[in-house]
Amino acid sequence: MTRRPTSSAPTTETKRCAIYTRKSTSVGLDSDFNSLDAQREACLAYIQRQPGWALVDARYDDGGFTGANTDRPAFQRLLADVDAGKVDVIVVYKVDRLSRSLLDFVKVMERLGTAGASFVSVTQNFSTADAMGRLTMNLLASFAEFERSMIAERTRDKIAASRRKGKWTGGPVPFGYSAKDKKLIVNE
Repeated sequence: MTRRPTSSAPTTETKRCAIYTRKSTSVGLDSDFNSLDAQREACLAYIQRQPGWALVDARYDDGGFTGANTDRPAFQRLLADVDAGKVDVIVVYKVDRLSRSLLDFVKVMERLGTAGASFVSVTQNFSTADAMGRLTMNLLASFAEFERSMIAERTRDKIAASRRKGKWTGGPVPFGYSAKDKKLIVNE
């Protein structure tokens, strides 16, 4: 009688996942269910569908912070936790929640790679675990940066148009004037 070798099921290491949420403005953050909650809910559902993935206890929510830079308190805490080996996967709703700057995005991806961590965008359905995912991420980050540049350009155009119409567009009011209804009025 020949004994068959016993095979044990491959052990899968649990992936510790952190959800990162961001909203550019603080408008509506005090409501019962806001944009950060909606992002978190979608990310949590995604994590729960992945075998061997588990959500870490810490929350990383930045409400009222721009994606134009990485100077966000929860984001910095998250990166520190990745560096400390506490997080294996960062899960976001969309790429632009992480960054709208291509340069910052590339730096964050390098930092994740050094720490052995990866990144997943749940609505865009890809991750940085493979070459195709990294290419797609870079393309999306480029479009996010382009969108941010377009918003800045439209804002500058609107301010310039307001100035051409003689409207006050902000800043310190010059001595001898008062600002009223977006116009400077001589204040005797």
